[in-house]
Amino acid sequence: MDMENDEAVLRLEREAALIEAILYLESEPLAEADLIRISALDKDAVEKALENLDGRYAHEMSGLEVSRIGGGIMLSPKKQYWDQLRERYGKKNESRLSRAAMETLSIIAYSQPITRSEIEAIRGVQADNMIRILMEKELIREIGKKDVPGKPIQYGTTKEFLTLFRLESIADLPKLTPNEAERFELD
Repeated sequence: MDMENDEAVLRLEREAALIEAILYLESEPLAEADLIRISALDKDAVEKALENLDGRYAHEMSGLEVSRIGGGIMLSPKKQYWDQLRERYGKKNESRLSRAAMETLSIIAYSQPITRSEIEAIRGVQADNMIRILMEKELIREIGKKDVPGKPIQYGTTKEFLTLFRLESIADLPKLTPNEAERFELD
């Protein structure tokens, strides 16, 4: 009986090690379905392996954690170390966004879907250049057209945005105070 138990524990550890290796080799978050496909393990085994890894990395002496970002899973430095590591290991897209670009990105993130003219109404200045920069950095994308005359393009954030800011979904954005929320409203 103990031998069977030992074999089951060993199998779980090996499966966790396989998932760990896959996550280590991937540079972008992977959907659970991709982990299942790549590892050739079933859904239950992948979930147990992820729980095992969560437990391993929960130890305070570990610098890594299993992160759920943008609907995917990846290995990343623990949040407490990220500020120290960001300058050297941060993503290329993080290369200093100007204050205007960050302001435009914030408006889009908190108000999406939103049109260029709505962004300009909130910011009070033209937004074409900032929208172009954010699209080049793949932080925003066109997500449709507003159902009004002229059918203006609506913008929203991307998975790259979620990854950059280490968010699982847009719902994880920091909550705005009433004064901050008022700033994002159209007059």
